[in-house]
Amino acid sequence: MKKSAIKPPNKYKRKDKLPWEHPKSAIEDPQARERIKSIMQSTSYKMAIEDEDFMRDEATLPVRLELDYMKAELTLQKFGIERTVVAFGSTRIVEQKTALQKLKEAQMAYEKDTDSSALLNKLKVAERILEKSCYYDMAREFGSLVAKAGKGAEDNRVTLMTGGGPGIMEAANRGAFDVGAKSIGLNITLPHEQFPNPYVSPELCFQFYYFAIRKMHFMKRACGFVVFPGGYGTMDELFEALTLIQTRKIVPIPIIFVGEAYWSKLIDFEMLELEGVIDCEDRELFLFAKDAKEAWESLQIWHKANKTPLFS
Repeated sequence: MKKSAIKPPNKYKRKDKLPWEHPKSAIEDPQARERIKSIMQSTSYKMAIEDEDFMRDEATLPVRLELDYMKAELTLQKFGIERTVVAFGSTRIVEQKTALQKLKEAQMAYEKDTDSSALLNKLKVAERILEKSCYYDMAREFGSLVAKAGKGAEDNRVTLMTGGGPGIMEAANRGAFDVGAKSIGLNITLPHEQFPNPYVSPELCFQFYYFAIRKMHFMKRACGFVVFPGGYGTMDELFEALTLIQTRKIVPIPIIFVGEAYWSKLIDFEMLELEGVIDCEDRELFLFAKDAKEAWESLQIWHKANKTPLFS
């Protein structure tokens, strides 16, 4: 055969169908079609990834854990994200205009029933949330500071990461969004309906089934944690990071609290030391910052002193 006559076959189609591309003829067996239909509808015939019952079986837990981890990992690699600055904080701390509206609603409800201790408590909570709305603005500013670092908005080497939800997380992602930069959101599936905040980059918003895998991604690339006032979820993530650094399970990174008055009231670190349940050096694992600018500067100074600058 002449070289010029060589013609590669079609990549996807054959000229003639293979035997298994035809169901067994009804002429050979009138019941064949029904039997084939029954077989193909059987649960066992489903591909593993399409069989929800199989994928949720206890025996496939290791596979689910791996997949939960890998999807985000491969995407972060694809976008060139080498390190992350993680911002934590309450989902309940909202921007000032929203906090004012909630306060007005609480005031109106209480004025209708001034004998209600429950309504009085809601009014007091609304007042405190309004006071803390300044942290929403700080988190938003912090997100923009992280996003503008490096070589600009398109430089993904160091990228802001949050839990992807409302409140402080929304504010931090919003700050990155304000300057046209990408930011990451790690959402978690819960028994009730939820939504990611609208400022996470769509291509970098993940939804995890397992808290453990989500926490692993919070830790893996982190070059700093900036912690705004928060509750159970914030403290859960905070103390896990503190424990990992305290035990040197991970290389130390800066942990910066924004809002010293809040955190000093919530956690008595001095008492923990005096009681002998932590050491003096354990109180040196974190810093306090009064605002977004100081938090960002402190994080950079820490890395400069540690000879691990954020950008080489």
